[in-house]
Formats: sequence, C-alpha cells, structure tokens
Amino acid sequence: MPKYSTGGAGSGSGGQTCELCGSASDSLRDANVAGAELTVCPDCASHDESPQADSDDGDDADADRKQRAVQNQAKQFDAVTSGDSSHWEEEGTNYEADRLPYLVSDYGERVVRARQDAGLQREELAEELEIDESDLLAVEQARATQANVGGSVIAALEEFLDVELSDE
Repeated sequence: MPKYSTGGAGSGSGGQTCELCGSASDSLRDANVAGAELTVCPDCASHDESPQADSDDGDDADADRKQRAVQNQAKQFDAVTSGDSSHWEEEGTNYEADRLPYLVSDYGERVVRARQDAGLQREELAEELEIDESDLLAVEQARATQANVGGSVIAALEEFLDVELSDE
C-alpha cells in the first residue's frame, strides 16, 4: 500500500522503503511524482516527472523505449508514403465523392465480429471486397477517419457482412 512522504524514507530495519510503493530497496532516489518530492525505488523511478529525469543514466531503458517508438512510427510512415502514388497522380482525389459517413461508436468491433462470424481472415475479406487490407485494418481498429478510409469501403463492408456501421 502506498504511503505519503513524511520527510524520511528510513525504516526500523536499517533498509529504506520506497515512498510510492512501500517496497524495501537499497537503491532509492529522489523523484518528483505528481508534484511531490518522494524517495522512490528503481521500479517507481519511471514516474519521476522532474526535468533531469530524462537525462539520468538510470533511465536508459525509458530512452531506448522512446527511441524504438519513434523508429516504429517512422517505419509506418515510410510504409504508407512509399506506396505507388501513380493512381493519385493520374486520377487525383475526390474526397467529396467518397465521403466517410458518421460511424457508430463500436464500428471496429462490429466489423471484427462479423468478419470472424463469416469465417474470414482480414486478408481474405479485403481480397473479396477488392479493398486495401490496410483500410480494413484501420476500420477494425476504429481509426477509419485518421486513415482517410473512404465511404465506399464502409458501404462495401456493411453490404457484404450485413452489419450496420454508419450512424446516418
């Protein structure tokens, strides 16, 4: 059970305890957690909000995690932007003609359930409907708006899977 700082982190056994989680540790450090200065164990050090926390040697794992996240995001961006753009260059875009309708709040879950009930893998359904698998994945993950999925994809899914996705 967490305890609040009383100005000391020592215990009667000679060791010290974390003021956030209460665990005994010989390697405590000071940290700013939600505006309170606490003495915390290495496990709770990740909650440190002080400016110097980002530069501490003990936060190498956090820095590595952030670096991997940035690299993964860059890979995803490269995958999206490195595709064949000749279609858009030749035909242009017409977002008004393929407007995404207002969608029900659980549209992603509905598509996943209906696809699984139909016994189809994501790749199979995308191939059957002649849509990009990435568009289908975006719909299933409830991020159709962010992925610029067209209304025709939603209409095709509604018709093929006999499921209601639009809220119009």
